[in-house]
Amino acid sequence: MDEFTSIAYWTSGRQPLEWQRERGVEQGIGDDAAVITLPAVTCGLTADAHMVLAVDTMVEHVHFNSITMADEDIGYKALACNVSDIAAMGAIPLHALVAISVPKSYDVDRIRRLYDGIYACADKYGVAIIGGDTTSAPSHLTISVTVTGAVEAGRALKRSGARPGDALFVTGPIGMSAAGLHLLQHAGEAEQSGYSRLIAAHQRPAPSVRAGRLLLQSGACTSLNDSSDGLASEVWEIAEASGVRLLIDEQALPKSGSMAAYAARAGVPPLDWMLYGGEDYILTGTVTGEDAAEVREAFLREGLPFYVIGQVKTGDPGVELLLSDEGFGQSQHSGAARGGRGSRRTILIEKRGYNHFSTVNG
Repeated sequence: MDEFTSIAYWTSGRQPLEWQRERGVEQGIGDDAAVITLPAVTCGLTADAHMVLAVDTMVEHVHFNSITMADEDIGYKALACNVSDIAAMGAIPLHALVAISVPKSYDVDRIRRLYDGIYACADKYGVAIIGGDTTSAPSHLTISVTVTGAVEAGRALKRSGARPGDALFVTGPIGMSAAGLHLLQHAGEAEQSGYSRLIAAHQRPAPSVRAGRLLLQSGACTSLNDSSDGLASEVWEIAEASGVRLLIDEQALPKSGSMAAYAARAGVPPLDWMLYGGEDYILTGTVTGEDAAEVREAFLREGLPFYVIGQVKTGDPGVELLLSDEGFGQSQHSGAARGGRGSRRTILIEKRGYNHFSTVNG
């Protein structure tokens, strides 16, 4: 197939034209550029809106490979990670542009399966696929997705608003995706079958769009980030952007039972996955301390998790961990030292997570 026949094979008939019109698409796939109406008209916002835009790129053998991800999962995750960035601003995702560079080792049906995953994610989160680009690649598949969203004007949630006295939170268990990746890399099929939630957390992450909207609507959220690069890295970003010191209580971190069980079998300290694993796509941020209980109740009414894991303090920007004596024996952190039985110590945790330009990424 030539380029245009391939694009039609991958994208035609995926989303009804009428549905795309409801998302503000005046011109989608099939012309030199897409045309959309202003977001406030198309996404149900009652006030003036600001557009929110995010882009992420995934490269074969850097972000994924065929051992741990099916083609459909690669496509799903390529869109999901962008939707998560939109959610972290309290915004509503609307449109996506998809650019892929395809090596000769991928036939048209493999790329169609990739698009199956993209559209599965798009349908779940109401995203209209409106265009993109297709090129050849010398050896490895690259997929880059740009997502647009909308948020009430002047109300986008940022990393820079945390203040002393605020409560630090996460919107779900952490470390599950990292555990799922380890499982896929190191365990046989028989063992994998008992940990389907961990595998799903890695292959089909769930962006926290509804959680982001609840936080914005609460009026109590002072800063927000997603946890794509690991909790430690993301809360450090909040601390530096806000000029505050954050304290995480190890005992308050939400720990998945399946993640803890697999960590014990694999001989991996679960706290390492929870702090440094990344790709969970839950949200982390701060709310005013006096409103934390009310925000939690609002989440419970929606059937969504919300965990207060620490607090914001004055001091030089940084992140501290209140670690139990048991925790010292389970994980390695610079500055950690054993105390007496049952003691708790506060240590400064590393600003570490996934870094594309680090020489120590696995």
